[in-house]
Amino acid sequence: MPPLPPVTKTLILICTAVFCLQTFVPQTLTMWLALWPVGSGLFGPWQVVTYAFLHGGLFHLFFNMLGLWMFGSELERVWGQKRYLQFLLAGALAAAGAQMAVTAMTGSHNPTIGASGALFALLLAFGMLFPNRQVMLLIPPIPMKARTFVVVFGALELLLGFLDRGDIAHFAHLGGMVGGFLMIRYWRRQPPFGGRRR
Repeated sequence: MPPLPPVTKTLILICTAVFCLQTFVPQTLTMWLALWPVGSGLFGPWQVVTYAFLHGGLFHLFFNMLGLWMFGSELERVWGQKRYLQFLLAGALAAAGAQMAVTAMTGSHNPTIGASGALFALLLAFGMLFPNRQVMLLIPPIPMKARTFVVVFGALELLLGFLDRGDIAHFAHLGGMVGGFLMIRYWRRQPPFGGRRR
C-alpha cells in the first residue's frame, strides 16, 4: 500500500468524520447533503458535490476509502494536489449528472450517496496512466493488469446497470469513469477538445 499524501489523507478523514456524524443525525445529513432527484422537491445545487462525502454503511465507506488510498495516492503524487482535486471533482460531478439523468428517466425519488463515482474515475485514470501495473481483486483474489481491471469493472457496471434493481447507482459509477476520461483528454488536448498536447 502506498503512503498517504495530504489530499488523499484529508479526504479519508473528512469522509470518516462525516460517516461518524451520520450515526447521530442520519436524517438531517441525508436531507441536506445527499443527492436528491430534481423532481423530489429536496434537490439543492450543492448536493452534486456533498453527496460524495456520505456513505450508506461501514463496508461502503471502507471499500471507497480503500480504493481512494490504493489508486488516489499514486495519482496525487503524479498530478499534484491541485490537478488531483480537479480530477476528483470532475468524476464526482459527472457521476452526479449521470445519476440525475437516470433518476429523471426512471421517476425515482431516492437520494444518492457515496464517493464511488469519483473512485471509478480514479480507477479509470490509474488504468490509463499505469496500464500494465498489476492490481489484485479482493474477492476473489485474482491479480490482473490495471487496464484489464478497468475494463472488467466497467463492463460489470454496465451489465449491472441494466440488470440490478437494487440501491447501487451503477450508472453513476459509469458516469464517473466518463468524467475522468474526458478530464484526461482535456488535459492532453485530445479530441473532442482539440489543440496541442500539454
